[in-house]
Amino acid sequence: MSDPYLEKVAGELAELAMADEVRSGDEKIVAEIAEIVGSSSQTLQEAFLTAVRVRRAEARARALLAERAGDLASISAHLLTSGSTDKAAPGTKQTSPEDELKAMLEEVDRETQNKGSAGKSLAPRPAIPSNPNRR
Repeated sequence: MSDPYLEKVAGELAELAMADEVRSGDEKIVAEIAEIVGSSSQTLQEAFLTAVRVRRAEARARALLAERAGDLASISAHLLTSGSTDKAAPGTKQTSPEDELKAMLEEVDRETQNKGSAGKSLAPRPAIPSNPNRR
C-alpha cells in the first residue's frame, strides 16, 4: 500500500536534489540526502531513491526520443518543470543544460499529445486470437 504523502515528499525531495545537482554540479547531493533521510526513515529513503531513479530514467528516455525525432534542442516535460511552460523568446538561446532538457521534454509531451488527439490511440491494442473457436 502506498502513502500519497510519502510519495509527494519523496518526489519533491527528488526534484529539489536533482535541481541542486544540476545547478551546483555536486553529484553527491542525492546520496547525502538519502543518508540523512534514511537515518530517520528507511521507508522515505527508499521512496526518495526510487523517485530519483524514475526521474533520471524518464529524462534519459525522453532525450532518446527527442534525438530520434531529430529535435534535441526543444523538448521538456511538465512533470520535470513543475507545470511551468515558460520558454525563451524566439531568437534567444537557452543557456543551461537543464533549460535545454526541459524544453526538449516539453516538446515530446506536445508531440505525444498531438499524436494521441489525431484519432490514433496510444494504448496498445488487445491481442485478438485469429480463430476464437480454437482451443
